[in-house]
Amino acid sequence: MPRFLQLLTVYALWLAAPATAQAPSAIQALLQEHREIIEKSSRKTIGPAIDALAASGLPEARSVLEKWQAKELWLRKEDGLFVYAEKGTDSYTLIDIASAVEIGSAGKRALKQLKPNSGIRGMIAAALVQFQLNDPDPVQRAAALDAIERDPEASHLAALRSGSGADPDLSLKARKARLERLLTIRFDPDEAARIAAIEGFAGDLGVDVRATLNPLVATTRGVVAGAAPQGPAIARILVPGTDLARDDAYTLLVETGLAPPRISRENQRAALIAHIVGGEVAGIQVADLNTDAARDLAYAELARRDQVDALATEADVDAALAAHSFYETFSAAPPGVAQAALQALAAIDRSVGLNQAADLTLDALSLASIYFLAAIGLAITFGVMGVINMAHGEFIMMGAYTGYVVQLFVPDYTLSIAIALPLAFAVTFGAGVTMERLVIRWLYHRPLETLLATFGISIALQQIAKNIFGTQARPLTSPDWLSGALVLNDVVSISYIRIAIFVMALFFLAVFLFIMRRTRLGLEVRAVTQNPRMAASMGINPDRINMLTFGLGSGIAGVAGVTIGLYAKVTSEMGQDYIVQSFMTVVVGGVGNIWGTLLGATLVGFLQKGIEWLNPSNTLAAQTYMILFIILFIQFRPKGIIALKGRAAEA
Repeated sequence: MPRFLQLLTVYALWLAAPATAQAPSAIQALLQEHREIIEKSSRKTIGPAIDALAASGLPEARSVLEKWQAKELWLRKEDGLFVYAEKGTDSYTLIDIASAVEIGSAGKRALKQLKPNSGIRGMIAAALVQFQLNDPDPVQRAAALDAIERDPEASHLAALRSGSGADPDLSLKARKARLERLLTIRFDPDEAARIAAIEGFAGDLGVDVRATLNPLVATTRGVVAGAAPQGPAIARILVPGTDLARDDAYTLLVETGLAPPRISRENQRAALIAHIVGGEVAGIQVADLNTDAARDLAYAELARRDQVDALATEADVDAALAAHSFYETFSAAPPGVAQAALQALAAIDRSVGLNQAADLTLDALSLASIYFLAAIGLAITFGVMGVINMAHGEFIMMGAYTGYVVQLFVPDYTLSIAIALPLAFAVTFGAGVTMERLVIRWLYHRPLETLLATFGISIALQQIAKNIFGTQARPLTSPDWLSGALVLNDVVSISYIRIAIFVMALFFLAVFLFIMRRTRLGLEVRAVTQNPRMAASMGINPDRINMLTFGLGSGIAGVAGVTIGLYAKVTSEMGQDYIVQSFMTVVVGGVGNIWGTLLGATLVGFLQKGIEWLNPSNTLAAQTYMILFIILFIQFRPKGIIALKGRAAEA
């Protein structure tokens, strides 16, 4: 029925309705205009109706689309009126779609419910985006942007352009502008606009940008006889054997009908044997078929006689490859757009490389700060006192378990960490003093016996920890404000816990320097380190200084254990994970020198991360290579980066 007659019929029905009824609203008239395709509810034909509602500008259009999507739009059969319906006790209450007021009731048989399938609901959802983008509620606008990001369509581009510059929320405004540029790249028919949008993303590290640009540079392979074609659509020229495997190149020739299929030497030999007649093959004596060239000649003669299929030999393959040119053409976008995308991706790759280097540097600094925390106590005991303490890792373990025990009684993680840090220092300081008084003091200047004794203590402490806490890892939970990571971009990020460890390392560096340079204890330690006999003659008790020094180194190890426990697993063996790196840090940096320890931790941290980056699939190999490098380093610089003068240097 022509549209004019259709509208006239609707108007006549309204005239025949009760006097209380009003003239059809604009939204009702629009739905009546597309009534036929709405009733059919086919995804292939429904598009014009949805588009007409979305583009109508009518204030009721959004509500109609939402109700339709939710299967709450009904059709009254007697007059074809579109209504909303609410189920009552015996009938349905009808609601006008324009005024939202009740207009009567009807039984279910008098109504037809419009039930769009999932495909149509998806189309309606796409049409609703433009309304949600201009919704006064920022949550709705953000939800619309999320929907576009998940499943962008060409229809979204106009909606984004109409509202991208007016959003009062600056973050949503930026998201709209970015999405508008991304959709311009994908859907805008104007090639110049697409290229301009692509150029605006040069160097952008967003994954969404790469996901948009990568499909644009898709290529298909082609081959042509003679010289390679030229032009902007040509992505690159392929050289068989270099850019393109020789077999793949010939397969392309066969697929395009430019060369016959290949034949293997085995199949060729079988075909020749099958055609031996009177000691000859195609007029050639069998005895003469002792070379590849002769066999090729015989097979070619059989093919000429139509006794076998004409197949290519190796010589034919070489000749065919030499006579043709292979190339790739852009297949997913116009040449100008594809070239712009290729250049933008190259700039992005450079930017990604630089940011990966920055991310690797942050990881290395983070690892160096962990090693520095683990080694600073060892730098005191080993560097100042010359004591090889193999139980140093167990003091780290004791500190971590102290933090765990504190959290059992103090559920506030921030407060528990604040309590655990000084308590861990006190516990491990006391353990270190006890160990020095009972064992170490009797073994000074006897390094082998000291090493064996502390190694035995290390095993004993591990077993005690297993007996108390078990073999399973125990949680040392960080506060909520340390959860998550500082994300600079899609490539560079660092966890807040690692930042906290880095800050803690700097704090302990400052504390150590203050103690050694601004306190009486530090003055006496330096005096004993330089010349213990002269220090004793000046009234300093070297025995007491050794005890306090060992306790200080052990206490710092305990605090390091709490800090490291927030990042690593807390087990009875956790100290063993850091004892080797701690000794390497101290030895490489220079025993007894805090700045040397800092440099040593930095060198070891960067070295380990660099080796892991070169060989990411084998961390054990990275550890091995690092140890080998340290051994070689010590051969050329046995006293470390910064050599200490005094007793430790002589030892």
